[in-house]
Amino acid sequence: MTEFFQMGGYAIYVWPAYLVTAVALVVTLVAPLRRRARIIRELSTIAAQRDNQQPK
Repeated sequence: MTEFFQMGGYAIYVWPAYLVTAVALVVTLVAPLRRRARIIRELSTIAAQRDNQQPK
């Protein structure tokens, strides 16, 4: 098991590469979801303001 984690002496290169890849995947998944939520929130605010400005 130790030999697996040492990656034949290349662990110093392999594990950071895995880490960078994992971070990139998480950012790729999370960023659009956060942006979508922000845009929906902004559009809801705009719609509410428009509804309040219309004469009754």
